[in-house]
Amino acid sequence: MLASLGRQTASLLFGGSCYLCRGAAPGVLCERCDADLPRLGREYCPRCALASPAGAVCGRCLTQPPAYDATTAALAYRFPADALVQALKFRGELALAPLLGDLLAGRVSGRGVDCIVPVPLSTERLRSRGYNQSLEIARSVADATGVRLAPDACRRSRDTSAQMELPLEERAKNVRGAFECPRLVEGATIAVLDDVMTTGATLNEIAATLKRAGAARVVNWVVARTFPLHA
Repeated sequence: MLASLGRQTASLLFGGSCYLCRGAAPGVLCERCDADLPRLGREYCPRCALASPAGAVCGRCLTQPPAYDATTAALAYRFPADALVQALKFRGELALAPLLGDLLAGRVSGRGVDCIVPVPLSTERLRSRGYNQSLEIARSVADATGVRLAPDACRRSRDTSAQMELPLEERAKNVRGAFECPRLVEGATIAVLDDVMTTGATLNEIAATLKRAGAARVVNWVVARTFPLHA
């Protein structure tokens, strides 16, 4: 219901013009800009979503298995996908959330997944921003997949520095112990949803937290994945 309302709002706000190029468009994007989106193929590690020949589990995930069990990403985090994500996240363009949610929903299956948990913001950051972009995206994904949305299954136990402001090697330490589960999720399969995955430190910490609370399996559903420059 809310996701459908978001799509109607987007149509009204953008008035038949493409958000990116301002040309005529049947929805948020015109056909040309939609075709330019850097959609991911299938030759990616099923656990961390980095490039891997034939879609095999990569060496790093074999030798240093993360707490999460799988990752599905819809797009590579480069233009024009990054422009859309940043507009939603930092400029309050909430009407873009249904578009990003639909792009992600087209790549995931809700079969066997008990609930969707959007990455939570701290109380301070939520108050400052006014919304949680991951939750806004998750509404559309839940609507499309039929999987229950559970935004209260995991919460921030303390505020942290913004991950994007830190060197990559400091991000895991920054979020260590930063989440908690207010209730047990015994035996559940949980999809954790985020807008962008870079090092995976936040998602890994959330997965570890959920598993300590009893989750049997935790998968990541992310709109966009960043890739090393050499990849």
